[in-house]
Amino acid sequence: NDLYYRLNIFPVHMPSLRERKADILQLADHFIGAFNLAHGKQVLRISTPAIDMLASYHWPGNVRELENCIERAILLTRSEVLHAHHLPPSLQTADATRDGAPAGLKAQLATVERELIFDALKHVRGNMAAAARALQITERQMGLRVARYQIDTQTFR
Repeated sequence: NDLYYRLNIFPVHMPSLRERKADILQLADHFIGAFNLAHGKQVLRISTPAIDMLASYHWPGNVRELENCIERAILLTRSEVLHAHHLPPSLQTADATRDGAPAGLKAQLATVERELIFDALKHVRGNMAAAARALQITERQMGLRVARYQIDTQTFR
């Protein structure tokens, strides 16, 4: 008890993680390094859609929730990249983070599809025909999906 009163002379306010959005990616990178060692993995990066999900989530569990989220993703991945579908369902859509309800199947499938298209376009530097071949869909289907998800292919060049 005495220690509490001695430390309480100078109170320190620590803002919640939702108030420190800039820290999320740095903390995630730290946890990736720690869990790579703990679980013998070689995860090198987080995909852009997954970063977007981490940034848009409201983090009611603060840093401990982020840590658990990253550990789950590390355990689920079999590649060097953490993708959006490795994250918990509560992070899958921005709408789910507002009301706390888990995302439905349709929203989760759309998230995975958008991420696959995004990664394919990144790999071929925005060439939609090459990305369509890589994903084994037609160029027309690729064009429709790029339009649906409002992906700017010029950013990959």
